[in-house]
Amino acid sequence: MGYTVLAAGTDLCHQIEVRRSVFLTRLVRVDDEDRARRVIAEQRRAHHDARHHVSAFLIGPGRDVQRSSDDGEPAGTAGIPTLQALMQYRDGRLSDVVAVTTRWFGGIKLGASGLLRTYSEAVGRALDEAALTRRVRQQRFTTTLAMADAGREEAVLRAAGIPVLDLSYHATGVDLTVGRTAEEAADPRRGAADLGATMSGLLGRPVRLSPAGSSWLDL
Repeated sequence: MGYTVLAAGTDLCHQIEVRRSVFLTRLVRVDDEDRARRVIAEQRRAHHDARHHVSAFLIGPGRDVQRSSDDGEPAGTAGIPTLQALMQYRDGRLSDVVAVTTRWFGGIKLGASGLLRTYSEAVGRALDEAALTRRVRQQRFTTTLAMADAGREEAVLRAAGIPVLDLSYHATGVDLTVGRTAEEAADPRRGAADLGATMSGLLGRPVRLSPAGSSWLDL
């Protein structure tokens, strides 16, 4: 099934104003908790004149790492709504993301319910501006090519869109590591047999594939 992520390299800001208070939300795709905390620290340094830097992040395919901070706002009115906005967005499978909402107080108190609603809205609107994609497990397979044919066969496979992930040369041939195409990776029913048949047709000879683990692939 996989999960949903921000498009690679996403780092965007979106601003709203509510009763003179300005809420600037920054969304960044992150791979681990250390990176998420660095983003939060960067935001705090960049906007040191602001009173609050509310944050939340989700990490991992199963969203095993979940953190949030009210950063001085009344307990439960900012960090948790931010986290819930991330968790519930669209298909409810978003992960590998940190959201930091910086607030400049405008002099008018919003109350607990107003803060809760506004922080959630700020993150939701920022997410609406973001490009999203799916991340799925890409199975990896190896096969051995004859040394004399390796260059030509690699070129044929690449031209056909087969993901060539690695080449390892040795005395008796070339070990080739390939992954499923994005279309195949999106369909968990398709695996070595389908990929092997495709490669056999392209190379005009039988191709035997051996499993070689898996990695994550953005579709």
